[in-house]
Amino acid sequence: MNLLFISLGLTLLILGGNWLLKSAVGLSLKLNIPKIVIGMTVVSLATSAPELIVSIKSALIGFPDLAMGNVIGSNVANLGLVLAATISLSAIEVEKSFYKTDWPVMMIASIMLFGFIYFDSTLQRYEGAILFIMLTLFLIYLLKFQKKAVVEEKHEETEIPLYKIVLFLALGGVALWGGSELLINGAVGMAETYGVSKRVIAVTIVSVGTSIPELAASIIAVLKKEKAISLGNLIGSNMFNILAVLGITAMIKPIKINDPGLLDNDILWMLGISFLILPLVFIPKGLRLGWRDGIILLILYGVFVATTLA
Repeated sequence: MNLLFISLGLTLLILGGNWLLKSAVGLSLKLNIPKIVIGMTVVSLATSAPELIVSIKSALIGFPDLAMGNVIGSNVANLGLVLAATISLSAIEVEKSFYKTDWPVMMIASIMLFGFIYFDSTLQRYEGAILFIMLTLFLIYLLKFQKKAVVEEKHEETEIPLYKIVLFLALGGVALWGGSELLINGAVGMAETYGVSKRVIAVTIVSVGTSIPELAASIIAVLKKEKAISLGNLIGSNMFNILAVLGITAMIKPIKINDPGLLDNDILWMLGISFLILPLVFIPKGLRLGWRDGIILLILYGVFVATTLA
């Protein structure tokens, strides 16, 4: 039964990623908004929905380590696994606004989370509110002032009707949510058979499960040459995970961390890999992420998983 859940979950996630991409491209054309803005808002929100659902549910039923580990592990997986797989398929050319706006906001959000939880092992309600307010302010800025942060390839595009955009968005969101639920239930069911701790399940299996939507959406975006959506989706998802998922969860119920591994290992990996993206953009060739960077990130992700399981 667990294998069936995993198989059905993966199928729904692939379909959902395709539908979500269609809605995002259609919306960016209709509103004449840069695709990276759509990627960092509409697509990021939809692909972060599984993290939000899992984290709120985990906190409410008394498993805070699962809630926090899910987000931290997902952020590491988004960069160390999803971005790595994406740029291994096709290099992404990056423009200046990436390191002037998008990456700094992601790092600020990551450092704020670290500061909030490191000393008292708790994300309080008011700290969650601060995170959520920061997200609101950033989205206002993004929609008003953000310019294209990725060099978009020129190719033929045709507008699709508004009802189809809404339909694809709804289908994609539901499929991603349902697929993630099936995948997580199957994976956790298999993991619990071996007596693995909730924190380890959260930062490995659950986080990868909830990052599958980003993986599906990003790889499909690259294959369809929508690289702006791919990069924007990953940066936006990491910000949404911290500012929206943990912000909203903490406002509903403060998140008390019980497993010291989240603070001594996991969040340090999240900060390190998030920071590493900037030098990778400039080395060896400026403003570009290529297959060599992908290999580095995959190796680091493998080390992260190994140290977590150790």
